[in-house]
Amino acid sequence: MLDAHQLNVFLVAAESLNFTVAARELHMTQPSVSQHIQELERHFGTRLFLRLGRRLKLTDAGEALVPLAREMSALSIRIDERMESLRGEVYGHLTIGCSTTPGRYLLPGLLASFLRRHPKVEATCQVSSRQRALEMLDEGLAHLAVSSARHAFKKDVEFRKFFTDPIVLIAPLGHPWAQRSSIQPADLTQADFILREEMSGTRAAVIEGLGKFGLGIDQLRVVLTLGSSEAIALSVQEGIGVAFISGMVYERLARDRVALIEVAGLSLSQDIFIGRHKRRPATAAQTAFWEFIFDQADRAAGLTAE
Repeated sequence: MLDAHQLNVFLVAAESLNFTVAARELHMTQPSVSQHIQELERHFGTRLFLRLGRRLKLTDAGEALVPLAREMSALSIRIDERMESLRGEVYGHLTIGCSTTPGRYLLPGLLASFLRRHPKVEATCQVSSRQRALEMLDEGLAHLAVSSARHAFKKDVEFRKFFTDPIVLIAPLGHPWAQRSSIQPADLTQADFILREEMSGTRAAVIEGLGKFGLGIDQLRVVLTLGSSEAIALSVQEGIGVAFISGMVYERLARDRVALIEVAGLSLSQDIFIGRHKRRPATAAQTAFWEFIFDQADRAAGLTAE
């Protein structure tokens, strides 16, 4: 019978390709690590590592075992978490893959409240591109993924909207638009613009909004393209140009430092979605956070309705 501990030893050794490093990480001796690997090799009747002097390399069989061992290791963790949760406690490690803006400005507050409610849970928020966050969910490296790209979730993922982030137009305090109550959509072609990179959710929302007025993003006079909303907010403060940015970023970083510009008839926003894989058993921490998220969203909706 396979030993979950031996598979975990194999995984750590496969990641480090060094038995001494693996032993240090596992708080074991190097001979003990070697013995566990040898027992696995005897069990499968094949070599898992090639020993090239002091270097190690996975064999084809070792490469094939890695994803299977990860699945068994994850299942072992879920079993422990589920049995512990039967005693009325939620604990375990929650990993969330998240696109940039929600990961920096939305999730920290939510996670802080959640962890106060469930102090035995440890959480990791992996902030990355939207695409990478969804890949982590698909690969089983994250329990949940947060993204503004609804269409990017795959069919095996259950996803729900839980937040809407307004997108606002900002300009330097000394900009001519700062003295006007509003501008017309056609005026947008007369300013120097700072834009997010092509794959960002903010840029996608701007393209969609401008299209309703027959405007294309190529009609804007773009002087600078940046990969973060923070850098854009600072660039606007420095007078480089105007920009559309996340409302969350405006409230946290730019309020009172830039001018908020109203564009007649133009209302932009992006919905934020959270997804979980339907074909993988949920951990206790994952289920608790999923329920917590929508409990918070429902409360916020109730307050708004009142």
